[in-house]
Amino acid sequence: MTAPTISREQAIRNARAALDRARARRDADRAAGRLAPEVELILRRLERQQREQQLATPHAA
Repeated sequence: MTAPTISREQAIRNARAALDRARARRDADRAAGRLAPEVELILRRLERQQREQQLATPHAA
């Protein structure tokens, strides 16, 4: 029972690619107005929180 395995790096690349595809679908649905109003509100709230965190966190140069 020896199954081929993938490296940790490849697993991370695969996960990031899947996340990028999901974000692209979400963005396309959002741009087309296909998201439910409550989902749109959740996204706006999350985006606002992310902006606030970025402003509160000093960036190292």
